[in-house]
Amino acid sequence: ANKSTFTRFSFKANHPYGDDDVLIEAEVNGNWTPQEKALHEARLKAKAKRRLRKSSSRNSTSESFSESGDLAGGDPHSPKGKVTTNDRKSRTGKGRGLPKKGGAGGKGVWGAAGMVYEDEEPDARDPNYDESAQVIYATVVPEVDERELEKMVNPIVQEYFEHGDTKEVQMLLKGLNLGPHKYEFSSLAVSLSLEGKASHRELTSRLLSDLSGKVLSQSDMARAFDKMLKELPDLILDTPEAPQMLGQFIARAIADHVLPMSFLDCYKGKVDCEHARVALDRAAVLLTMKREMVRLDNVWGVGGGLRPVKHLVKEMNLLLKEYLTSGDVSEAEHCLRDLEVPHFHHELVYEVVVMVLESKGDTASHMMIKLLQSFWKTGLITVDQMNRGFQRVYDELPEINLDVPHAHSIMETFVDLCYQESVITKQLRDACPSRGRKRFVSEGDGGVIKN
Repeated sequence: ANKSTFTRFSFKANHPYGDDDVLIEAEVNGNWTPQEKALHEARLKAKAKRRLRKSSSRNSTSESFSESGDLAGGDPHSPKGKVTTNDRKSRTGKGRGLPKKGGAGGKGVWGAAGMVYEDEEPDARDPNYDESAQVIYATVVPEVDERELEKMVNPIVQEYFEHGDTKEVQMLLKGLNLGPHKYEFSSLAVSLSLEGKASHRELTSRLLSDLSGKVLSQSDMARAFDKMLKELPDLILDTPEAPQMLGQFIARAIADHVLPMSFLDCYKGKVDCEHARVALDRAAVLLTMKREMVRLDNVWGVGGGLRPVKHLVKEMNLLLKEYLTSGDVSEAEHCLRDLEVPHFHHELVYEVVVMVLESKGDTASHMMIKLLQSFWKTGLITVDQMNRGFQRVYDELPEINLDVPHAHSIMETFVDLCYQESVITKQLRDACPSRGRKRFVSEGDGGVIKN
């Protein structure tokens, strides 16, 4: 027995086919021990499991390739079960052969392409949970009191009249909590513009148009104008033309869609105040005129700095011609102020001197000296503007002399009169050009020079 056992194990060690073939040969010879028989059964079971596992992984791989639309086998010359060497598939034989983590794994990768991560609610059970960090503090602006509203709005409107930037006003209003009194901003702005210039009223109309729909609604605008119609008896004390101006504001607001088209219809037969009726009638007349509906953008005129030079020159010529006809100095002063071009007053001085040179007689000369003297005393025309106007005539006098032969003598006389009335300075008078008179000597006069 010992000899047969030694022979069997030595044969197994040298057998080229391994343990399984040796055990099968021993079984045929009937020389198995109980331990060898149990070991052989365990090996058979393990071998069957490995075969079953391999077959299941091959089936899942073929299914994954068929779902993606590629060939199940890939390249026929490639090794079985391998398609590419750089793929990111599991090589453990488990799974369906798809990329790990859906292709979102790997170093430096935060997720799949196009993936959007939503904000997660902080978990109170998280060890890093900070309860104080979850508290949100909001800035609360207290509501402006009605008594302090005028003090806060007036500086904003006055500054707007200087810079004309509606976006800045809009930003300032959003920083204020006006509450239910925000409609009063429109009424305060219109009231301030009534006391100002025509350019201020034009800026106010633009401001209302830009604020409409952004800061103030149509109902807020309608409420503001309704309040102003009721306050007309008080406004007329400071501004006698307030009803007509308010009517122009209403017409312009309707044309700019700041007020609804039915705003005037709400007051038909319901207004007892005479001044309010004047304002509403003025607005209705402007709106019913078909041509004027388009021109309501210029209902306040164009601001002085925005007007073309030709238009300003034409207005000044018309002003001077009306003055020569009527002789009303106060009306001329009022018209000049309405132009709002203090930097262009030298043009008026220039036109005055040219009219004197081209006129016949001394009437125009004395009237123009009276006009310049009035403008000089009231400070409407400054020294700089007066000097620039006269200097322009001095420079162009040779050209003017072509049309007016006696321009030099008329100019000298007019300058002397202006100096006597303290309209111009001595330096300006001395700067007046004078042309030397030609003296002729006739033959036979004995060399006597003619006077």
